[in-house]
Amino acid sequence: MKKAVVAGSFDDMRARHFRFLEEASKLGSLHMLLWSDETIQRLEGEPPKFPQAERMYLLEAIRYVAGLTLVTGQVERDAIPQVNDIQPDVWAVDEMSDTRQKRSYCEARGVAYSVVREDALKRFPPVIPSFPSVIPSEARNLGSSRKKVVVTGCFDWFHSGHVRFFEETSELGDLYVVVGHDDNIKLLKGEGHPMFSQDERRYMVQSIRHVKQALISSGHGWMDAEPEIARIKPDIYAVNEDGDQPEKRAFCEEHGLEYVVLKRLPKEGLPRRESTVLRGF
Repeated sequence: MKKAVVAGSFDDMRARHFRFLEEASKLGSLHMLLWSDETIQRLEGEPPKFPQAERMYLLEAIRYVAGLTLVTGQVERDAIPQVNDIQPDVWAVDEMSDTRQKRSYCEARGVAYSVVREDALKRFPPVIPSFPSVIPSEARNLGSSRKKVVVTGCFDWFHSGHVRFFEETSELGDLYVVVGHDDNIKLLKGEGHPMFSQDERRYMVQSIRHVKQALISSGHGWMDAEPEIARIKPDIYAVNEDGDQPEKRAFCEEHGLEYVVLKRLPKEGLPRRESTVLRGF
């Protein structure tokens, strides 16, 4: 299989960056050459918004990424960083990063050069449900030894805390995430919410390797995911401390679901993140 590489800071990850990685992964097994904090400081004259340990944690959780190497020292923007044992077949860049110098660099070294067009980064592929639309409750785990776990939320400004939450909840069973639809987020949080569309938010969640499937809610209020929960038929409804609501507890009691409340703790060594604080960061 061919090896594709991408290089850069990948500092403030949004939906278009996730889409870029997906498109790049179609060219071959995708290896990321991630600029270190020191390298970014040298290139940009200022440190990244997110430290390298946090950037690495998030990027390694993305299902399109096969490998990652931290690049230290001085690099050139228009050249592939020289890293031991990394012999790329293809260098992928987005349209805004395309330069004549990059093309010449690849041509001189016999490396294929691929530009992912900007219009492709604005389209978010639909998800095909991985479960039947109707499953008898007595057969919800037929053929699987793992329980089904559902979590719900806005996931508006996606960050490492969300990844950690998914990582923890996926240890309980196959993880299904129901992302709040735009109108309901506005209803619950007010004007100015959400910052990103439901399709973008669902797409980023689905890109995390801990998630079996991400869906968009179709109900309203704190239990806007009720129609999706009826389709998924989970065994467990998991929330963090911030998401613990009486309506959710009552729903689980009524429907015989295990209700799990997790501590809202970041991955060890990483800062605590909150979407509300990060708005406009």
